[in-house]
Amino acid sequence: MSKVISHSLFTDFDIDLFKAGKHFLLYEKLGAHLITVDGVAGVYFAVWAPTAHSVSVVGEFNFWTQGEHLLEVRWDSSGIWEGFIPNVEKGSTYKYKIQSNNGGIITEKADPFAFYCEKPPHTASVVWDLEYKWKDDNWMETRQNHNGLDKPYSVYEVHLGSWKRHTDENRFLTYLEFAEDLVNYVKETGFTHVEFMPIMEYPYDPSWGYQLVGYFAPTSRFGNPQEFMHLVDKLHEAGIGVILDWVPSHFPDDAHGLGFFDGSNLFEHPDRRKGYHPDWKSLVFNYGRNEVRSFLISNALFWLQYYHADGLRVDAVASMLYLDYSRNDGEWEPNIYGGRENLDTISFLKEFNEAVYSNFEGVQTIAEESTSFPMVSRPTSIGGLGFGMKWMMGWMHDTLEYFQKDTVYRKYHQNDLTFSMTYTFSENFMLPLSHDEVVYGKKSIAGRMPGDEWQKFANLRLLYGYMFMHPGTKLLFMGCEFGQSSEWNFEGSLDWHLLQYPFHAGVKKLITDLNKLYKTQPALHEKQFSAEGFEWINYSDHQNAVMSFIRKGNDPKNDVFIVCNFTQIVRSNYRIGLPKKGKLTEIFNSDSSNYGGSGVSNAKKIAIEAMPYDGRDYSAELLLPPLSVIVFKIS
Repeated sequence: MSKVISHSLFTDFDIDLFKAGKHFLLYEKLGAHLITVDGVAGVYFAVWAPTAHSVSVVGEFNFWTQGEHLLEVRWDSSGIWEGFIPNVEKGSTYKYKIQSNNGGIITEKADPFAFYCEKPPHTASVVWDLEYKWKDDNWMETRQNHNGLDKPYSVYEVHLGSWKRHTDENRFLTYLEFAEDLVNYVKETGFTHVEFMPIMEYPYDPSWGYQLVGYFAPTSRFGNPQEFMHLVDKLHEAGIGVILDWVPSHFPDDAHGLGFFDGSNLFEHPDRRKGYHPDWKSLVFNYGRNEVRSFLISNALFWLQYYHADGLRVDAVASMLYLDYSRNDGEWEPNIYGGRENLDTISFLKEFNEAVYSNFEGVQTIAEESTSFPMVSRPTSIGGLGFGMKWMMGWMHDTLEYFQKDTVYRKYHQNDLTFSMTYTFSENFMLPLSHDEVVYGKKSIAGRMPGDEWQKFANLRLLYGYMFMHPGTKLLFMGCEFGQSSEWNFEGSLDWHLLQYPFHAGVKKLITDLNKLYKTQPALHEKQFSAEGFEWINYSDHQNAVMSFIRKGNDPKNDVFIVCNFTQIVRSNYRIGLPKKGKLTEIFNSDSSNYGGSGVSNAKKIAIEAMPYDGRDYSAELLLPPLSVIVFKIS
């Protein structure tokens, strides 16, 4: 076996960018790359380890022997070690054995830039390429028509390990199997996008993927990188966008991971008050270090470039923004202005969003941010963080609190629902009913609904109908779309057998029709982030627990009129004010017998009278089904 040959993929300009924190294509340089040098095939290795005294590549090709293949350190103080090893082939496993200048500490690390990893619990990196012939040209050229802020955006959140399992063989499905089963299911139910909980390589299943080790490698649990590309390709072929959960907020301290990488706090902040997350017992990136910023932003762009992702949902943004997040007095240090905001994080997030939006057309970034931090989804040019959307955690909390109440008490709490409209247009909000709401004893969404079985499912249909009519984009966790009864279990499969029962099948039919309504009614998406797209009809009928409003599109003829009845009482001759004459046509009713409802509905055409009501010149009398959302148009 030949030793290491001097070779570099870096130019002086690359190094300058890297040191300045402005190199956002590091995956083209660092890591393991299959190349040919002087007619000999092999692998070029490069790793950032500035505190190292020596760095060896160890792997199956040298029987994991330290010192057999020593990389050379660059002369430019970049801290990058590199070299070409002939005859190493695709599929070879390897790690970096690093002897530190810090007390002679020795670490053995997986490659931070590896494209592929061994299947856990094994921890080595795998030499791989990213060759793939994509078939989604049409999608990529037109995806701005699917991903725009004025387009329907209905997201199905998926944990691949527990969406469905191969029960006979007691194993995960593969990426190739998901490319059939999952794609067909999402297309059938009408969601516009799939959001994958982290698919980057992670060592510990109970973390659900939120403790990453292989930031550039799709997890090998379900197949290889090209097979994951195939899954994305098939989703695009079906007209479905792909959002990836991205975790720049923290990482685990596993021995083979990023922590204490070269015998120093390389990726994590050296001050434990900023570099350790007490909630998750994990390490926090040093957002003020230029090379770390290059690593993270390169990682974001990598998934957009090589895996054709249509968006990134950024996890745990609130934990990044605040120096005192989950910390008591004395456990955090204020910023230079005496405040609690992490100024390095704010700068990093702005730069991340600017890099994403300037390099890729038709994509979105979405922040999971649970506080009132201002202008999260506003452009950086006016002082915002630059995200496309932000999760509306307040809406989620208030709405679920309201729906858990027995209907007899709801008249006292209608402000829990109407409050969201006081701030809903302050950000570009996505309404999430996510995995976090169906774990740790919270029950399933269906399990929180009050009443007997009929009322539980009527309430669930009402909740989903209200969610889809509320301004903003939508996100629903897998299983919620058919009324999963039990909490989510990451170690098992969804309870698909429930679809044999009419109530569960009815909820799935409801979600399918709501997705269709959201896509086909312009008023429900064209102005979903603008106050011009919403108008109350009546929000003050607390006594009857009824509220009504208008959703507006660009053309007034597309306006839709929504009435919600939050009790099980059928209300006859219920009058609402309307803006003009004509006839009302009921276009959606969550109490339809098709969904397992009682089938109470309005006449096909309801005459609008010249009778003032609700401050308007015209009005009509409606029949309000029990625990229902009904939607009308005027013709």
